Amino acid sequence: MLESADVVIIGTGVAGLYCALNLPEDKRIIIITKSSLEKSDSYLAQGGICVLKDEQDYDSFFQDTLRAGHYENNMDSVQQMIRKSPEVIHDLIRHGVEFEQRDGKVLYTKEGAHSTERILYHKDITGQEITKKLLEQVKKKRNVVLMEYTQMIDLICYKNCCFGVITRSKDGVVKRLDATYTVLATGGIGGLYEDSTNYSHLTGDSLALAIKHDVAIKNIDYIQIHPTTLYSVKPGRRFLISESVRGEGAYLLNEKRQRFVDELLPRDVLTRKIYQQMQYEHSQHVWLSLVHFESNRIINRFPNIYKRCLEDGIDITKECIPVTPAQHYFMGGIEVNLQSKTSMEHLYAVGETSCNGVHGANRLASNSLLESLVFAKEAALHITNTFHKTNHIPMNVALADYENFECMQRNNKELILREIERMKQSEQRNNIKIKCG
Repeated sequence: MLESADVVIIGTGVAGLYCALNLPEDKRIIIITKSSLEKSDSYLAQGGICVLKDEQDYDSFFQDTLRAGHYENNMDSVQQMIRKSPEVIHDLIRHGVEFEQRDGKVLYTKEGAHSTERILYHKDITGQEITKKLLEQVKKKRNVVLMEYTQMIDLICYKNCCFGVITRSKDGVVKRLDATYTVLATGGIGGLYEDSTNYSHLTGDSLALAIKHDVAIKNIDYIQIHPTTLYSVKPGRRFLISESVRGEGAYLLNEKRQRFVDELLPRDVLTRKIYQQMQYEHSQHVWLSLVHFESNRIINRFPNIYKRCLEDGIDITKECIPVTPAQHYFMGGIEVNLQSKTSMEHLYAVGETSCNGVHGANRLASNSLLESLVFAKEAALHITNTFHKTNHIPMNVALADYENFECMQRNNKELILREIERMKQSEQRNNIKIKCG
């Protein structure tokens, strides 16, 4: 018996979960994820989520986003994200998300390249708080089926229309999953890199399939490097030291323990400054210091970072943190419009795997969760308002073609990296400066 759904969503980060919550309850929804339900980059987000506090902050928020993105942003996307932000925050609170408060009023923090405090947060685990609460709500939905350790390995396509996906279980069982609408929410591409803050299983699966099936992509060589991750000689995912640490007043220091840079520069500019300092010193890292903070302030504001650094023998209330840049975020992706619709019919993309142009060439801190949520809801609303069954569903799919899984994985990685390099070369030929945040 064929598995089928009205909507299949690939990914259980905030974009995939929030999209599901905004779809009608009379639609059968299947959400699949490559690993466990909690293992998404949304879960790892530390700093917070931006919001338009009041109308007086609109121009500043807009300009901060454009300035960080080197003015390559899609203006309509930026406007939509900012204008929809209060509505999204209201939804999150309704779903049980708790933001830091004092005397009954929410607290705001500031991060790099922001001209004012406009970031809501939950300790230093904001992404975990949001993802956890959204997942709890999705689990209550009788019309939603969650499938862990199930990987999308291909799209079912016919005449530029998507009819679902081909999946592979952790036991190696390959199946087709028919769907009237498909939403790609598979996250970033950090798993393709040796040093990244992303989970290793996030390898750009949606991007590879978009390239394979001629779905439009955009700016896939716009890859953000985060300035401050915990330096370690151990292999594996790099632990992020949140931008909010610098936003709260931490110092970046050279080998002589002297400040050498404005800590609140945009991420791409600060990353270059850190690399220059490391090259000058012939060092593997610089230092991030919070020792001028009161101990209780550090432990209460950044409990997760404090605990993680202790595991490496670093007491951040007394010692500087060795930090180094690492791959962090993907500004490019599958090209979508304001409703998150791709160039293929009945196929949508949301979150980091999509590119609506809101971030331009470099993402402003704490805009990622907001962008994911705003445009995921737009996708759900557009699907709801235009829902119709499609004809000519491909009946014959040769599942035997997917038996050599390891070879497919290698080919997908090569396909993505080759396309990234091709776009870089194309920009060089046209004398366009390559942005690598």
